[in-house]
Amino acid sequence: MLNRNHEEGHKHLYRDYFADYCVYGAKDFKRRFRLNRDVFLRIANALESRYEFFQLRYDARGRRGFTTLQKCVATIRLMAMGESPDAMDDYMRMYERIARESLYTLSKGVVETFGDVYLWKPSLHDLQELYVAHEERHGFPGMIGSIDCIHWKWKNCPVAWKGQFASGHHGSPSLTKGACKDVEHAFGVLKAKWHIVEHAARPLDLETLRYIMYACIIMHNMIVEDKGRNIAHCIPTEPRHVQFQPGIAEYLHRVVDIQDANKHRQLREDLADYIFYGNNNDNE
Repeated sequence: MLNRNHEEGHKHLYRDYFADYCVYGAKDFKRRFRLNRDVFLRIANALESRYEFFQLRYDARGRRGFTTLQKCVATIRLMAMGESPDAMDDYMRMYERIARESLYTLSKGVVETFGDVYLWKPSLHDLQELYVAHEERHGFPGMIGSIDCIHWKWKNCPVAWKGQFASGHHGSPSLTKGACKDVEHAFGVLKAKWHIVEHAARPLDLETLRYIMYACIIMHNMIVEDKGRNIAHCIPTEPRHVQFQPGIAEYLHRVVDIQDANKHRQLREDLADYIFYGNNNDNE
């Protein structure tokens, strides 16, 4: 059995990136792990306080386990570089099994801890801010909520999703043109920053992959916020008094009405009644 010396691995990692006079500075950390050290420490501290898995523990023989820094750095490195979990052995002194478990637990922990803040659905106030910001940068307010009925064949659609994206008049999975652009842009950004999305996702089960994708999105939003480039801010306890520009308020309310499940069901039933009964009601 190999003596990996977990404690020496932690000391090596701490001297390289987290000591007062560390070997590699903040720029090196950001280049290698895709996020600032402050954002990383925020994530690591939150997970350590919430999950026993990220707390330092000892086995039955009294041997020290892996620290929070070792598990979190190994996971972020897997996500950023798309490396195999076995690659964590030489530097982190970490078993492949622990690296895989860290990847799943961190991804799930990030979603559960930060999902309410960084995955919340935009409100009317947020959409208004997005319109204003887009108009300032590009000269026109954008096309949020637009409907595009042009369908594009989705050749690389995951097998588990084919039933959701295949309709009766399309023999294969397809996306609308607008959705296609959204998917290409979103996955393009994620693949550029988090290489696990592109290289190392095939061996993962669907649940793990879902948590990894959401975790990548959340950390991307945290990075954007850290840079001061976020447009909307999540303040759940603060009441929002919105002053819309002329014409935009009515449009945004129509968008919300379209997405309302009850109104959608009522419109569908009314349409079915009209088709079935025709104009008979008009003669009554």
